[in-house]
Amino acid sequence: MTTPTAAAIPTPAAIAELVTIAERLARAAGELILDGRRSTVEVAATKSSAVDVVTAMDMASERLLRDMLAELRPLDGILGEEQGTSAGTSDITWVVDPIDGTVNYLYGIPNYAVSVAAVAGPPDPATWTALAGCVHAPALGATYTGGAGLGAFRDGHAIRVNEPRPLALSLLGTGFGYTRNRRIVQAEVIAHLLPQFRDIRRLGSSALDLCAVAEGRLDLYFERGLKPWDMAAGALIATEAGATVVGLRSDRPGEELAIAGPKEGVETLRGLLLELDADRDAPDTRG
Repeated sequence: MTTPTAAAIPTPAAIAELVTIAERLARAAGELILDGRRSTVEVAATKSSAVDVVTAMDMASERLLRDMLAELRPLDGILGEEQGTSAGTSDITWVVDPIDGTVNYLYGIPNYAVSVAAVAGPPDPATWTALAGCVHAPALGATYTGGAGLGAFRDGHAIRVNEPRPLALSLLGTGFGYTRNRRIVQAEVIAHLLPQFRDIRRLGSSALDLCAVAEGRLDLYFERGLKPWDMAAGALIATEAGATVVGLRSDRPGEELAIAGPKEGVETLRGLLLELDADRDAPDTRG
């Protein structure tokens, strides 16, 4: 794990300002997408498969975020789900997901959010230092914020991860990929885990899953295939709420796997997932 130099970490006051900006951005984009949900939502494009969708509002939301950042923080870089990386000249990069939970948004399920984070260093979860984040769920009326060393909050109230519990009394959250080969393995993993847990939830938004861990609405969470914008803000909020957030074979969460929860529970879950080789995909046997 890369340790940043002291010069790369802003002061607490500067981090607090970044949190304020992240919330301002997320709320503005949230208002846009909530208003857009009152009309017909149509698929504008697909990504990894025909069920991995992008709506026109995803693209409009990211344009708004980029336009606001160009005005508020013109020297900073931006990494967005829809438009990729725009390099900056400062050490700060904004990592934005204009709609996390697009399929929920498409179907009118309220579990979707705008995720905005500010990180120091390269926009890579393996090396960056997350500084500030906001996950705003406009249809739920919930706003989660966190700043490095400043704690985690929902609507201004401090939140905290649950104390460790036995697996049989733990509620586990997860998500699924969009390709057949990955889903085959994920189904096998869930079949092994389900008998050992209180129950399993699939909320459809990784950012909100991580925030659910942060406020104790989930005990543990894991997911394969998360991109940097999926976890940047949520992982910081969960960490600031006292959670441990790691990968399967690394101390840093990444696309191969992310696991979150109280430290003892995370280590137990990680051991189970290692036994199941949960970061693999099934071979393609279709002719």
